[in-house]
Amino acid sequence: MPVFTHAETAMASQLKKTGAQKAAGFESAMAELEQIVADMEAGKLSLEDSLAAYKRGAELLSFCRTRLEDAQQQVRVLEEGVLKNFSASGEPDKN
Repeated sequence: MPVFTHAETAMASQLKKTGAQKAAGFESAMAELEQIVADMEAGKLSLEDSLAAYKRGAELLSFCRTRLEDAQQQVRVLEEGVLKNFSASGEPDKN
């Protein structure tokens, strides 16, 4: 069983928290963006409020796009460096 130093344990804990915060940030941004769209489509907002909501929606969209692009990049890195097809014998597949 590996033995981790306090610093390694703390670093792993911080990385988990950061990942969770990013995910929560993405989820809450998406929920807010969906609410803005629903309010605008329902005609609930005045012109001034619509402009403010549009601006906020553009900010949220940019935030969400950035998070999705980051996630896509991480998947590409994992696919290129770690995830490989293996045959039943344990040798890398030649496909």
